[in-house]
Amino acid sequence: MSGLLIVIAGPSGAGKGTIYNSLLERLPNTIASISATTRKPRGVEQDGVHYFFKTVSEFESMIERDELLEYADVFGNYYGTPKKFVMDSIQSGKNVILEIDVVGAAQIKRKFPSCIMMFIMPPSFEVLEKRLRGRATDSEESIVRRLSEAKRELSTYEMFDYIVFNDDLQQAISQAEAIICAERNKISRNESKIKQLLNE
Repeated sequence: MSGLLIVIAGPSGAGKGTIYNSLLERLPNTIASISATTRKPRGVEQDGVHYFFKTVSEFESMIERDELLEYADVFGNYYGTPKKFVMDSIQSGKNVILEIDVVGAAQIKRKFPSCIMMFIMPPSFEVLEKRLRGRATDSEESIVRRLSEAKRELSTYEMFDYIVFNDDLQQAISQAEAIICAERNKISRNESKIKQLLNE
C-alpha cells in the first residue's frame, strides 16, 4: 500500500513544529521530507540527510523541469520540496510529513491533491499572543505582524482537510496521530488489499 503525504501548516506560536516532531517519533514507517536548498551547508549538515544542497543553476533547472512540489526564495536562497524523493518514499509505502507555510501548502495541494492537509491552530488569538510574548525573542512589531499573519493564514482554511486546535499539546498530538491513522484505514486506500483477501 502506498504511503501518505501529510502537510502540516499553522501560524508561528501554534506549536506545529512540536506536533510535527512528535508525529515523526510516534508513527511507524513515517519520515520527514528532505528539502532542496541553494544555501551552503552549516556545521555537520550532510547532503541527502539534512538537505539536498544545490547550486542556483541546478535548482532553477529543477524548477524548469517541474521537479519540485513547491519552492520559495527565502532571503536570497531557494528552498523547495523535491518531487522524486517524496514520490519514491510514498510508493515504497512510507508516510512523508512536511511542515510548511500556507503558501507552500497551497502549491503542494495543487500538484498533489490527495495529500493530507492539517492546520495547527491555538484555541484563541489571546493564547497565541501569550505564547509569542512568552518567547521573549520577538519585538512588539514582530508580534503584531505574526498575529496579523495568523489571521491571514487561517482565512485559507478551506484548502485544509483538518484543523487541530492546540490547547492541550498531548491531546493535539493524539488528534493529529488519529487523523493520520484514520486516513491510512480509508476503504479507498485499501481496496486492492480488500479485493486480494476476498479472492483468497
